[in-house]
Amino acid sequence: MEFIGLMRLLVRYITLFFLLVVVAQSAYATHNRAGEITYRQIGSFTYEVTIVTYTKVSSPADRPRLLLNWGDNSADSLDRVSETPAGNDTKVNKYVGTHTYPGADTYIMYFEDPNRNGGVVNIPNSINVPFYVQTTLVINPFTGYNSSPVLLNPPIDDACVDKKFIHNPGAFDFDGDSLAYKLVECRGEDGLFIPGFTFPAANVSFTIDAFTGDLVWDSPQSLGEFNVAILIEEWRDGILVGSVVRDMQIRVLDCDNNPPVITTQTQLCVEAGTVLSLPFLVTDPDGDVITLSAAGGPFLLNPAPQILAPVTVPTPYADTLTWQTACSHVRKQPYQISLKAQDDGMPIKLVDIKTVQITVVGPAPQNVAVNPVGNTMVVSWAEHVCDNVVGYKIYRREGFFGYVHGPCETGVPGYTGYTLIATTDSIIDTLIVDNNNGVGLNHGTDYCYMIVAVFPDGAESYASAEVCSELVKDIPVITNASVTATDGSNGTMYVAWSKPTQINAIAAPGPYIYHIYRGTGLNFANPVLIDSLFSLNDTTYNDTGLNTVNNPYTYRIDLINNTPGNRFKMGGSTVASSVFLSVVPADNECQLSWNLDVPWNNTLYEVYRKAQGQPTFTFLDTTSTQTYSDDGLANGSQYCYYVKSIGAYSASGFVNPIENLSQEVCATPLDTIPPCPPLITVASSCDDDQNIISWHPQALPCADEVVQYTLYYKGRFDLPYEVIGTFAPNDTSFIHANLTASVAACYYVTATDSAGNESSPSIEWCVENCPSYSLPNVFTPDNDGINDVFRPFPYKYVQSVDMTIYSRWGNKVFGTKNADILWKGTFDNGTKPCSSGTYYYVAEVYEITLYGIVPRKIAGYVELIMVEPVND
Repeated sequence: MEFIGLMRLLVRYITLFFLLVVVAQSAYATHNRAGEITYRQIGSFTYEVTIVTYTKVSSPADRPRLLLNWGDNSADSLDRVSETPAGNDTKVNKYVGTHTYPGADTYIMYFEDPNRNGGVVNIPNSINVPFYVQTTLVINPFTGYNSSPVLLNPPIDDACVDKKFIHNPGAFDFDGDSLAYKLVECRGEDGLFIPGFTFPAANVSFTIDAFTGDLVWDSPQSLGEFNVAILIEEWRDGILVGSVVRDMQIRVLDCDNNPPVITTQTQLCVEAGTVLSLPFLVTDPDGDVITLSAAGGPFLLNPAPQILAPVTVPTPYADTLTWQTACSHVRKQPYQISLKAQDDGMPIKLVDIKTVQITVVGPAPQNVAVNPVGNTMVVSWAEHVCDNVVGYKIYRREGFFGYVHGPCETGVPGYTGYTLIATTDSIIDTLIVDNNNGVGLNHGTDYCYMIVAVFPDGAESYASAEVCSELVKDIPVITNASVTATDGSNGTMYVAWSKPTQINAIAAPGPYIYHIYRGTGLNFANPVLIDSLFSLNDTTYNDTGLNTVNNPYTYRIDLINNTPGNRFKMGGSTVASSVFLSVVPADNECQLSWNLDVPWNNTLYEVYRKAQGQPTFTFLDTTSTQTYSDDGLANGSQYCYYVKSIGAYSASGFVNPIENLSQEVCATPLDTIPPCPPLITVASSCDDDQNIISWHPQALPCADEVVQYTLYYKGRFDLPYEVIGTFAPNDTSFIHANLTASVAACYYVTATDSAGNESSPSIEWCVENCPSYSLPNVFTPDNDGINDVFRPFPYKYVQSVDMTIYSRWGNKVFGTKNADILWKGTFDNGTKPCSSGTYYYVAEVYEITLYGIVPRKIAGYVELIMVEPVND
C-alpha cells in the first residue's frame, strides 16, 4: 500500500511537471466536465486503451497529452489523437495508447487530472477538485479475450427544472457480455470519493435501470451543473470480467418546455436472416418539431438498422426502424438501441429516450428425420443455414407434445417434458444414433425429437419441429405381468404380449416360437426359460406354483425363427415386472407403497381394500403416485389391499388401457408412534437440600395418549441415568428431597402411551451445587468452651480439605485433611501451645460438583489469642 501511494504521488508530480512544461497554463487548470477509459484487447496481454474527456473550451487549460496509470505500477503519457467541438462550451478529446501487461491479474487503470470545472453544484469547491476516472481490467485465461464496452452516447446532457430527464450511455459490448449498471459517487484526488459529494436532489427520484442503463432524474429541483458517475460492469457466465466508470455532467436550466414522448415496444426478438420492423410514434405536448436519432451496438454492425424517415420532423410522427439481421448477429445477450427524440425548445432542447432490447435468435434446424433401426433411432437433420453454428443439442420425449415456440423462447423449455440426450460439436455433425445409452429403446413407444443449434457464446436457436417415430414391430411387445393369485407356494401370474406384425419374412421365414423367460425380483435376476409357445397368435400365458407373497416376478418374451437349418433368435421384448406392494402398519393407518419396472407408461393406480370381516375387496381410491396412506383405521383390526396399475404405450396398435394387479397384502394397524417428549423445568434449593422437578406435555400435533411419565436422574455427569420414579398422567412434579450430601443432579423425563411407546427424552436439565466454606479470623484456645479451636463456619458440599498453617516466620505449625480442621492452637495439635499472634494458612477445599470432586484453593490468616503468654 505504501508503494502504491508513492506511485500515485509520483504520477501527480509527473503530471504537474508535464503540464507546466508542455501547457504552461497551471493557473487555469479547471476544465474537466466528463470522461471515461475504455480498452480493446489486441494480444494475449496487450491492450489498446482510449481515454475520452469532455472539457471546457473557454478554460485556458488544455491537455495535448494525459498521463495514464496502467494499474501495474507503470504509467505513460498518451497523445491526443483528436479534439472535436461538442457545443455548449465543450469539446471532446481522445487519447490512445497501447500497453502489454506482465500476466493474468486484475488491474485498475486510471487517470487523474486537475481540475474539474468550477461551479458543479453537488461537488463542493469543484474548481479545486481533480478529475479522476478508472476502469477495471481482468485478465483471466479461463474467461477468454475481452474488450470493454464502448459508450456511444456522449456524457454531456441538458435538463430542465421540474421536468423529467432521461439519459442512456449507449453501452455496447462486442463480446456479447451481460452489462449491469450502477450509480456511484464521483472520485477526486488519489481516487478517493469526494468529501461532501451528493447525488442530485430530485422531486421524486434519481435512479438508474441496472439492466438497460436508463438514468432517470424525476425531476431536477435546482439550476446548475451536476456530475454523477455510472459504473458499467461486464459479466460472462456469472463471472465479473471488467468494468468501466463514466463520470458525466448534466446541465440544468430553467425552461417552460416539455419533453417529447416516444411510444414503442421495448423488448422483442427476431429470427436471424429476417428483417426486424420496430414501429414507433413520437409526440410532443408543445407540438415542437423533433430531431430523431438512434444509437446502439447494432449501428456498429453490418448491415446496420435504418430509420426510414427524415432526421427532423414535425410531431406527431410515426415511423418504423428496420434492421436486416444476419446469422452473425445471433448472441445470448440482447442488443440495445436507444431511440432519441429531441425537440427544438429554448433555451434547452429536451429529449425522450426509449431503450429497446432486441434479441437476435438463430433459425430452427430443418429437415429433421427419425428412422427406426432395430432397437435404436437414427436421428438426422440438415446442416444449419448459419455457418457460425458450433454444434447441436438433441432432445427426446415419449409421445408428441405439440410445442410451438414463442417469439423469445429459445432452446427446448423444461415444461415440454423433453430431455437432453445428446450433443454434437460441429455444424456438419448432423446425425446421431439413439440407443438409450446402450440399453436400447422400447417397442411400443412413440419417440419424439427436437434439435437446437448452438452458437459460439452458448446462444441457442429456436427448436426444430417435433418429429416422432416408433420402432418396427418385428418382435413381441409385453403388455401384462399381473398377479392372479397370492400364495406362498401356489401363486399365479398372468403374462400377455402383443404379437409382432412387421416380420421380415424373407430374412426369417419361420415357423416361429415364443420363449418365455422369468426372473425373480424387479431386476430380472437369474432368468430361466419356463415355457415355449408355437403359434404367433398364442400371446397369453399363466405362470403357476409361485411365491407371490414375497416375490415380484419379471418376464421377457423372445421370438425364435425355427426354420430348419436356420434357427436363430429374432429378438426379445423389453422385460416387465409385476406390481409389488408393501404395506406398513402405523397408528390408525396403513402406509402403502409399490414398485414395478415396465416399458409402458402407467398414469393411474387404483387401490382396493378388504376390511376384517368383509368377504370381498372394494374400490378405495385412485392415485397417480406409487404411495398411498389409508388412515382413520381401527387399531388391532386387519386390512388387506391390492393395487391395479393402469397405463398404455404411447404408440398405437396395443391394448389400451394396460391393467395389471399386485399381490394381496394384509396388515394390522398398531400404535407405533410415541408421544412427544415432555417439557421439563428444575428448581434447585441449596438451603432446603432439594430439587423440584416439573414437566408438562408439548402442544404439538403428535400422539398424546400419555398413561405414564418416567423421571430419570444422575448425580454426576460421568454416571449413567437411573429411574427415580414413574408418575400418573396428572402427576407432573416431583420433590427430590433430603439431598444433604449434594443437590447437584441432571434430570430428564419421558412420556409413555397406552401401547407402551416411550417418547424420546425431554431436554436434559442439570443443576449444580452451591458449595460454601469460610473460616473465622480469630480464636481463643482457653478451654472456656467458646472458640477453643480453629474450625470453619457451617459448610456445605465439601468433602475434605488439605490445609497447612504457618507461623509468621514461615514455620509449619499444623496440617490436616479434615474439613472441620479442629486446630487447638498447639504445635501439631499436641501439648505445646503456640504463642499468640497471626498465623497464615493455605488450603485446597475439595468441593462436590456435577463434575465430581473439584479442588478450590484458599489462603488467609487467623489471630491466635492465648490467655497466658508462652515462649516459642
